[in-house]
Amino acid sequence: MLKVGVKAPDFVLDSTKGIVHLANINGKVLLVFYPKDDTPLCTKQLCAARDNLTEFLSLNVNVIGVNYGSLESHQKFSAKYDLDFPLCVDTDKKVAKLYEAATEEGDIIRTVYIVDEDKNIVYAQQGAPTTAELMEALNSF
Repeated sequence: MLKVGVKAPDFVLDSTKGIVHLANINGKVLLVFYPKDDTPLCTKQLCAARDNLTEFLSLNVNVIGVNYGSLESHQKFSAKYDLDFPLCVDTDKKVAKLYEAATEEGDIIRTVYIVDEDKNIVYAQQGAPTTAELMEALNSF
């Protein structure tokens, strides 16, 4: 996992909302690396982001999900659960590896980062932090 304080690696990925280029995003970014579309814990984690999207947006936070699934898989998952934020396609797991969110074998490690407006990592946590934890972190800087 990357450490708090380092520059977030830039990336350009296709997503359910078009091309996502980190450098071109205004505001903060809640970056969620998740193992697989439409599985119980991934669904719970991303639906929690969906349920709190208005609150995130009010804090100028863009929510972005990333995993190696296909665009078709992401689109089905997004439509099924009404996920109104981009789910990025990282087929070769290049971005997950840049963010140290993949094992040597290439399995995605559930990892959440908050990136500030200057594209620095200000929060890094493996697992699925609660919305309360994320809000506390976002309100601390």
